[in-house]
Amino acid sequence: MACLVMFSYSISMLFSVAAKDLGKKYATEWIFRNFSCDFQIGKTYIIVGNNGSGKSTLLKTLVGMLSPSAGTIYYTRGKRLLPADYWFHYFSYAAPYLELIEELTLTESITFHTHFKPLTIENKQLIEELQFSKTSLHKPIKYFSSGMKQKLKLALALFADVPLLCLDEPTANLDKQNLLWYQQKVVTQQSKKIICLASNLFEEYDFLGGTLFAMKEFK
Repeated sequence: MACLVMFSYSISMLFSVAAKDLGKKYATEWIFRNFSCDFQIGKTYIIVGNNGSGKSTLLKTLVGMLSPSAGTIYYTRGKRLLPADYWFHYFSYAAPYLELIEELTLTESITFHTHFKPLTIENKQLIEELQFSKTSLHKPIKYFSSGMKQKLKLALALFADVPLLCLDEPTANLDKQNLLWYQQKVVTQQSKKIICLASNLFEEYDFLGGTLFAMKEFK
């Protein structure tokens, strides 16, 4: 069982995700349908659309946070088809609507996170990447600004030792300086991971290239 949950980049090229005729509906309304894609390491996939178009719903469905109403999702490592219960170990996810444990300090939060998702860098290096003030190290996260919280979520996702990186509206609450930080850091992950990004802001994805999916095409 342990071999399913441990991950290293030496075998990352063996990992892939496939969606076949995927759809999600609430009651009788289809949010999206007939979505198919083979996601490969080293490729970037961008989901665009207006607010309420279903971008977040599609992204959540791809990682198993929501169950599809139609179609199938396959996570494959080598020739092994991974059961849905193990998908969590293969993706990281950052979004404004995902909550941090606000009673924890910065250092405690990073330590807690690494129990579930190991990082590709040391905890100390992650703190340096964040560029927060020294007074932030032992401050409960509930006292962080919304921009600091979002940057921490991004850093934990970007540097998680997993092959699938999912980002939903990644620059929400970030100022111009931290928008540039995001752009610089996400580029460093492109060759190592599958990147799935949901956005309606050009500056979040235009520099990445990749395959573009418009939600209006899947109604």
